[in-house]
Amino acid sequence: MSFKNIEIKKEYRIPKDNIVIDLYIPLLKEAVLYKRSVGFFTSSALMEIATGVAHLVNNNGKILLIVSPYLDDDDIEAINKGYDLRKNIIEQAMLKYLTEPQNYFEEEKLNLLATLIAQNKLDIKIAFSYKNNKLGLYHEKMGIFCDKENNKVAFSGSMNESQTAFAINYEAIDVYKSWNSQDEKERVENKEIAFERLWSNIDDSAKVLDFPEAVKKKILTYKKEKINFQILEEEIEKEIEEDNKESNYYNDILEKNTNEPNIPNGIELHPYQKKAIENWKKQGYKGMFDMATGTGKTFTGLGAITKIYQEKKGKLAVVIVCPYQHLVNQWVEDILKFNIMPIIGHSASEQKDFKKRLKDAIIDYNLGIRNFFCFISTNATYSTKTIQNELSKIKGDLLLVVDEAHNFGAQSLIKTLDDKFKYRLALSATFERHNDEEGTKKLREYFGEKCIEFTLDEAIAEGYLTPYKYYPIIVSLNDDELSQYKQLTSRISKCIINDRNGKKSLSERGKRLLLERARIVAGAREKIPILKKYLKEYVNDKHLLVYCGATTLSDDESGVIEDKRQIDIITKMMSEELNMKVSQFTSRESNEEREILRKEFGEGKLLQALIAIRCLDEGVNIPQIKTAFILASTTNPKEYIQRRGRVLRKDKGKQFAIIYDFVTLPRKIETIWNLTEDEIKGEKTLAKNELKRVEEFKRLALNPLDSDNVIEEIREAYQLWKDEEVKGDVY
Repeated sequence: MSFKNIEIKKEYRIPKDNIVIDLYIPLLKEAVLYKRSVGFFTSSALMEIATGVAHLVNNNGKILLIVSPYLDDDDIEAINKGYDLRKNIIEQAMLKYLTEPQNYFEEEKLNLLATLIAQNKLDIKIAFSYKNNKLGLYHEKMGIFCDKENNKVAFSGSMNESQTAFAINYEAIDVYKSWNSQDEKERVENKEIAFERLWSNIDDSAKVLDFPEAVKKKILTYKKEKINFQILEEEIEKEIEEDNKESNYYNDILEKNTNEPNIPNGIELHPYQKKAIENWKKQGYKGMFDMATGTGKTFTGLGAITKIYQEKKGKLAVVIVCPYQHLVNQWVEDILKFNIMPIIGHSASEQKDFKKRLKDAIIDYNLGIRNFFCFISTNATYSTKTIQNELSKIKGDLLLVVDEAHNFGAQSLIKTLDDKFKYRLALSATFERHNDEEGTKKLREYFGEKCIEFTLDEAIAEGYLTPYKYYPIIVSLNDDELSQYKQLTSRISKCIINDRNGKKSLSERGKRLLLERARIVAGAREKIPILKKYLKEYVNDKHLLVYCGATTLSDDESGVIEDKRQIDIITKMMSEELNMKVSQFTSRESNEEREILRKEFGEGKLLQALIAIRCLDEGVNIPQIKTAFILASTTNPKEYIQRRGRVLRKDKGKQFAIIYDFVTLPRKIETIWNLTEDEIKGEKTLAKNELKRVEEFKRLALNPLDSDNVIEEIREAYQLWKDEEVKGDVY
């Protein structure tokens, strides 16, 4: 049998098509050669290739694979500037993402691949984009299959080698057959030429290198004496069956061809969610949902969309805006459950043609061809001229839903809030913008009054969030840090200006200095050894979170003084000194990598702790987090309220959460007594700002007495008397 006997379509779209069953497996069963360029190199991506490889082996076939190592900005800069050997940087980056298999089946997948490498049946190279003598990341995705009769099938598109890509991602590939037409034959030939130019490293726009020996040796450690083909076939069949079930779920939505919002079967909104939606309706479908982090803002928002759609008798255009790509992706997961197939707009969207999809949807909506469509995007994409121009063409009822709406108080986003949106809904756990009364005022004027205020107090009391224990830990600045802090404070005081109403505020220069001072507090060096001390009690625990400050520290432990990110120092300390299984969870990790980390963290076998900066502040749902160490020392209520909420999400077996909060003071408490009144006054601001957060966290904690001593100690030392309200100062 050859490729000619297989029914092959010109285009496959996921989730409508099941690429695994309909295309991938049938081709690999007949293939003798598979050439593939794919995205980033990770263990999961490598193991997923084994799904098809098991069939190829029977044909004595071979695979040529081009991958891209996942390098962060610092790695690329180091390579381009020659700060380190390219080979070493690449090896370390790739070894980082080659994690241990989680079960026997994954062991066998890696055993298969290791055996193929050892037998020279799998050859891997790595690629970078190359422009203006600078290296960048390589993202191209294409594949070429070849059978015994030299028939060839080529494809290109957005699909990765992963289960999510195969099953439920919004993926699309175009397929060409060498025996079909002259045009298709030429397209196949062009794909082959492009691949061969890459493989031979003669493409001017890319650099292709041999696979690092250290990484190859690591993979070869998974090689066993024999390959258990029986378990591979059985488990692959199970994977395909699960993928098919997932795919069929979304196909059911498509086959209904309703694309009409509906509350999913098995989901019952809570009473407070229903009340919020009803109040929103009473306010003319305008207003704000002020709901504590973890209480289901997304479901409430989707319930509101369903309500207005039903009330308006099926004529509605919906625009949903979120601050980050990962938050958009999480929304999409829930949107699909509500029988909505959204247009997904952001720079990394799997729907590469989302602008065309939006344009077509608007035309159809205006002509009455369709009664409903939903467009979801990031703040950045939504605010572009292209998208704003398209949205301005909508004729008819239009609903704007903004998640984490406090971000829209920024000047660049406020200007996009115009009257074209007849209906409006803002979602946030923290509407008040820190030190921005004007931005907060404009948000309230545009969206309307609160439809609900479901506080953290209520959520915990009613059992929707987990109770928590709170332990404030006092740390102090060292002499150098204190000196810098005082110098910056003096410079900040000279940047205070008066507005037209005589109200004091900071100049732009003052705001920059304020951020610089905040980084010193967040990065206080003493936090590292104290964190290590407390972590020693948790070295065998799991579901730990460490929140770092977005700052660098002077690291001279190696004998060479250099600045390193706090998160990198902590990661090294936890993994090398405490032998804990940890991973960073930051904006540098791809969406796919974050999903892997979330899964591994939840299981708790391969990963004990996540180390984050700001990536978890908004939108990321990891309910398994039980113990959190917060080093960031933020005085912004939006940030510390969000961070607390992340820890309090409900999870099976999670009776309470634990929060360790590193409270930073200018100097050690026992030395404050020797200061003059003026000296105390100069350092009082930091103490007041930190104390404000401590008192808020203590207010709802299961163990308030553990905070009382700390609070009393700080108050007495800095002469903050009990009858003096601690509001927190900016300057």
